[in-house]
Amino acid sequence: MPAAGTTTTAPTSPHAEECQCCPRLHEAVELVGKRWTGAIVYVLLQGGRLRFTQIAQAVPDLSDRLLSERMKELEARGIVARHVLDGTPIRVCYELTEKGRELAPALGELKTWADRWLSAP
Repeated sequence: MPAAGTTTTAPTSPHAEECQCCPRLHEAVELVGKRWTGAIVYVLLQGGRLRFTQIAQAVPDLSDRLLSERMKELEARGIVARHVLDGTPIRVCYELTEKGRELAPALGELKTWADRWLSAP
């Protein structure tokens, strides 16, 4: 314990003052880490082209409203492509773009980490 009237500081790296979060990494983590987004992308990685209802069924507890919101965000970011199929009734399918498919290694590593370190619900 330090003597009365003295303070201690936590040990720091010699490069601590240089440490900063990369803005692009931060944006990527916020994008994929947004509630339900990672699960939606993971389902699309496994299933390929899927209808809205198939995605909704594959992600437990995800409301249609929130799924619709996330799909619009992912489409706007170029991660998901929306396809309207001809016919009656009109059907809509979603699939990952090349940009979205390139998330596979990162999500695979995250899943490996989760399997090792997180307990199942």
